[in-house]
Amino acid sequence: MRLIKQNIERDGSGSVTLYPEEPEDMWHAYNLIRPNDLLRASALRRVTTESSTGSTASHRVQTTLSIRVTGIDFDPQAGQLHVAGRIAEENKYVKIGQYHTLDLELQRNFTLEKGEGWDSVALDVIREAIDPQKRADIAAVVMQEGLANICLITEHQTILRQRIESNIPRKRQGRSGDHDKGLTKFFETTLETLLRHVDLSAPKPILLASPGFTAASFQKYIIDTATSTGDKALLANKSNFLVVHSSSGHLHSLNEVLKSPEVLARLKDTKYARETRLMDDFFTLLRKDDGRAWYGPNEVSKAVDKSAVGRGGGILLISNSLFRSQSVSERRRWVSLVDRVNEEGGEVRILSSQHESGKRLEALGGIAAILTFPLEDLDEEEEAEDTEDTPNADMGNLQI
Repeated sequence: MRLIKQNIERDGSGSVTLYPEEPEDMWHAYNLIRPNDLLRASALRRVTTESSTGSTASHRVQTTLSIRVTGIDFDPQAGQLHVAGRIAEENKYVKIGQYHTLDLELQRNFTLEKGEGWDSVALDVIREAIDPQKRADIAAVVMQEGLANICLITEHQTILRQRIESNIPRKRQGRSGDHDKGLTKFFETTLETLLRHVDLSAPKPILLASPGFTAASFQKYIIDTATSTGDKALLANKSNFLVVHSSSGHLHSLNEVLKSPEVLARLKDTKYARETRLMDDFFTLLRKDDGRAWYGPNEVSKAVDKSAVGRGGGILLISNSLFRSQSVSERRRWVSLVDRVNEEGGEVRILSSQHESGKRLEALGGIAAILTFPLEDLDEEEEAEDTEDTPNADMGNLQI
């Protein structure tokens, strides 16, 4: 993402103009744009005109529209972002209050003004989006004979780029030729597809995962092909191919692949690996039940109130999906919590809901914390409050 113009005042008012350059930037835009924001971008609008004779004609015109956002639809596989809203500024083609959906595209500017002002979380999204060091990704091929899933694992999401299916004849005694030909054709198609979706000019880890020896055979095919054709890009990435075991060639096996020790060792400096380690640490503390690991909105908020998520090892784990809430007060609640932890010297990790670590956190209510010191009975305090608010059961037997 490229920052074209920034005009944000100390009070949080103002706007930014951004230029998305790659599909990952659409993910950042999705996390940045919220209901009630003012979004300005070029658009195609169908316009109907009426001639002096009464006949009508319909055509599309290119114009720039400003909408007050009401809804957002993001397709991570296609990298498409559709933002619906009501026209906020009138021009000769549209009137204020009409509905329109802006389709944000790569290599096309958009300008955003926050409805409730720019908060710390939104500013962090921009800083991360425009940081060129945050663009590294990992390629993965999860496969078995006749099936391959080619994926890209970025800093913030896991994207299935292509699924390949091929019918490979079974091995039969004395007739293995058909099987070998089918497997070679499958490898050829998989490699061609991989090269279409992965830029090898920037070296990166490429995981090859399968049950049995399929991934190892594919790696050998890649190296043999690169050697025979003199493909310098493939040969330069020879050491980046990492063969690992998976229980199947289906996409869901990617989660176990990414947790394997050899993969975590290779990816130790990536955002994904750091978040995976943090979630593992959290669950280890949770199993110990020593009062240093808590999850859930109310429990974590109480821990922050008691200054237990601050300097000295406190870590707040929060899903980015919470900041996309339709409720303004709900979003402000989480922004305030993040600001308080930062002010007290704690660490804040906003996990992507598109990664496995973020999905594990979502199962806990989207928020958890590792405390600097143990606290007991945070959930029992909540139960006690609920009991005080609930009328005595015996009241139902009173006669009036």
